[in-house]
Amino acid sequence: MQYIDLIKQTFHFPTENFRVENNQLYFNDVPLMDLIKQYGTPLKINYLPKIGQQIERARNYFKTAMEKCGYQGSYTYCYCTKSSHFKFVLEQTLKHGAHIETSSAYDIELIKKLYQDRLIDKNILVICNGFKRKSYTDGIKELIRAGFSNVIPVLDNIEEIHAYDDLEMPFPIGIRVASDEKPNFAFYTSRLGIRYNDVVDFYKEKIATHPKAQLKLLHFFINSGIRDAAYYWAELNRFIYKYCDLKKICPNLNDIDIGGGLPIQTSLHHDFPYQEIITEIVRTIKYVCDKNFVSTPNIITEFGNFTVGESGAILFSVLGQKLQNERERWYMIDGSFITHLPDTWGTGQRFIMLPINNWDHEYQQVNLGGMTCDSDDYYNSDTVTINIYLPKIEDEHGNPTKQYIGFFHTGAYQDTIGGYGGLQHCLIPCARHVLIDRDENGNLVTRLFREEQSSESMLSILGYN
Repeated sequence: MQYIDLIKQTFHFPTENFRVENNQLYFNDVPLMDLIKQYGTPLKINYLPKIGQQIERARNYFKTAMEKCGYQGSYTYCYCTKSSHFKFVLEQTLKHGAHIETSSAYDIELIKKLYQDRLIDKNILVICNGFKRKSYTDGIKELIRAGFSNVIPVLDNIEEIHAYDDLEMPFPIGIRVASDEKPNFAFYTSRLGIRYNDVVDFYKEKIATHPKAQLKLLHFFINSGIRDAAYYWAELNRFIYKYCDLKKICPNLNDIDIGGGLPIQTSLHHDFPYQEIITEIVRTIKYVCDKNFVSTPNIITEFGNFTVGESGAILFSVLGQKLQNERERWYMIDGSFITHLPDTWGTGQRFIMLPINNWDHEYQQVNLGGMTCDSDDYYNSDTVTINIYLPKIEDEHGNPTKQYIGFFHTGAYQDTIGGYGGLQHCLIPCARHVLIDRDENGNLVTRLFREEQSSESMLSILGYN
């Protein structure tokens, strides 16, 4: 049986993002073999139009939900920079009217640079999350003093409020409410945020009496992201009840930030009911508020992985195969899972993995091995199936053929976790990086963002140069 027959029997294929033409894979209508011929492998790519498409998708989901539920309140889309700090990502999100959520002091420098480059103005909403060092709170105050009118530091602990005591003007703040972790987590309550039972007293004692601070936002974050699970719905309900308690004594509180993102497609078999889940979120917020006789808040989300994840892919060559015993066959790739796709190694994350060519070949079960000398540098199971299958790397006459494979929807987190541009395990270099866009006529435009990392750059970091 040919590989394409296996895929068509197992999944609904082709999909919105993937199709096959002349036995070669297209990703968002991008001919991947053409890219490989031009740039080689390993090759990291970002398809930029997908970023804007995801932002508009989420906006439409919330618009539809609010209209259906008769919801009184606005929706604001924020992008959390920790998912990917690249400027080309921020340019796309800002072009589609997204606002920004930050996590560290260095994010503040990013905000300044975006303003210098005239990509943002001082009215942009900047939600500042995280447990903050002095350099971070100093940067937040610098933005507020410079006239950024919608910078909201979200208090992660009770003491943080005093970091802003020396501000000369009124300023908005938020409170992050510590959520209970999912039942199988190592800890019962999140280390981030202010204890649920302390929030109201903290507001009364420290914020209501503060001469400058005004509580504008309540923040809620679920590490597992938005899921149709009892745990998620229970925590959302608990959070909205806390909003209602605060709203009754704090008229300035008008916004909630429901952190924890929407899932992305990590398999060809993906049927997450986005519209239904978001409609239920909006309905739940409205129900709890109506029950407590308080006005419904404006809703803010801070989607990161959902924004940028599906724009990314990384392509490899199969350098050769090894049959180590009677049944364990290895395809050795010209990259490393530990360095190029660290989530597969560190958290067991699975991505969409597909061959780029040879879809008319017979298939076989394989394991994929990386180039490092580490026994953990492998990939051997898919999101849906226990095993992975790829075309045989020989034609019908037994002659060897070149095989290319791709991992898709890898656009979030891999670069920062893997140490983009820095030192990598076994000194495996960062891959060549290409950006793909479309011009005003819809034609593909590619540009080389960065060459493969050089040995000189790594030797310099190590002190040899």
